[in-house]
Amino acid sequence: MSFQKAIAAVLMTAALAGCAQTESQQRAGTGALIGGAGGALVGQAIGGNTQSTLIGAGAGALLGAVVGSSTTPQPRGEQMCRYQERSGRIYTAPCDDRYYNGNY
Repeated sequence: MSFQKAIAAVLMTAALAGCAQTESQQRAGTGALIGGAGGALVGQAIGGNTQSTLIGAGAGALLGAVVGSSTTPQPRGEQMCRYQERSGRIYTAPCDDRYYNGNY
């Protein structure tokens, strides 16, 4: 892959990341960009060739997207808590005020 094609791919990815609708999508896109750049640098440093750079960029982008998406804070009222009934059944439901007040 030529240098111009690599630059065009990075710019296109950045433009598409700007089209995200939710905060989770925005964080995933930003994480993918940062992870891809870091992965490309590490791949180049370790392997010293184009193939290792591309593998590092792909792995870094995937990891960055996962971390960015999973670290998105949820607004109050949308967080899910685990509860256990007296019978032993465990279920998930939106957290109640005891969770937010620290009285759980």
